[in-house]
Parts: sequence; structure tokens; C-alpha cells
Amino acid sequence: MVVIRLSRGGAKKKPFYKIVVTDSRNRRDGRYIEQLGFFNPVARGQEVPLRLDLAKVNSWVEKGAQLSDRVKKLVKDHTKATVVVEEKPVAPKKSKPEVAKAAPKAKKAPAKKAPAAKAAVKKDK
Repeated sequence: MVVIRLSRGGAKKKPFYKIVVTDSRNRRDGRYIEQLGFFNPVARGQEVPLRLDLAKVNSWVEKGAQLSDRVKKLVKDHTKATVVVEEKPVAPKKSKPEVAKAAPKAKKAPAKKAPAAKAAVKKDK
């Protein structure tokens, strides 16, 4: 029987799993047919905790592959997360009722200064 399960890698106390398609008789970390993604349970910060090719998973399931319990949960969570991100509903903006506004006031032009010659004439008088 063909199964989709986790294959452990990484260092001691720092697990890293590959999501693989393999024959159920093969060892956990042994030979596999195809790698479908990875799962990093200790991901922190900007690290990606799960990457999974759902199209390949679906094609293997159609061919009769069985999912392990943990992989079933990961696929379900990944599907839920991608649907929320891709099809996030956009709420229409609520517009405030329009209030009749007064026409904008015209700006006053700056006062023109009298020519210098006239100012000099006034001083002489």
C-alpha cells in the first residue's frame, strides 16, 4: 500500500520532517517515491513551518494513497490557511452620509503695494 507520511530529519531535539509518498513496507526514513513538502515544528520568526504541494497530494490520493494521521491534520490545516488567505472577503467601505457643504470660500488676493514713486510723493507733502 502507498502512504503519504512524515520522514524525520534534522538534529537531536531539532526535528525536521519531509512529507513523502512511500510504500508502507519501507522504513520511516528510508526510500520514498516522491517528496511533497516539508514540516518544521520548531519554526520561529520568519521561517516557514509548513510547505505542501496540495495538487500532488490530491493526485496521489486519487491514485489510492493513504494519508497518515499527522499528515491528514497538516493537509487540513494547510488547506484552511490557504483558503483564508486567498479568498479573504473584502468588506465594502462604509461611506459617511454626505452632508451638504458650503461652497469653498474664494481666497483673497494679497493686497497690492503702491508703487514706490507715489509713496515718495506723499512724504514730500
